[in-house]
Amino acid sequence: MPTVLRLAGYRFYFYSHEPNEPPHIHVDMGGGTAKFWLTPVSLSRSGGLSAEELNRLHRLVRDRQAHFLEAWHGFFGTHR
Repeated sequence: MPTVLRLAGYRFYFYSHEPNEPPHIHVDMGGGTAKFWLTPVSLSRSGGLSAEELNRLHRLVRDRQAHFLEAWHGFFGTHR
């Protein structure tokens, strides 16, 4: 599970065994989790996070989209 970023208590990462899915990023903090598609940035699923946290995470992922896509393509060697 490569960690791409740690910010404000959140861990942004992807699983190394998901290369057949479109680019996305997982986010965990405490007992909460979310998964965001990266193109376009949208929430795939979540659990244990408030609407306020999800809105904040959406902004964080959107603002760092290029960084997350670069990490995804660098790890998986794909350019979808």
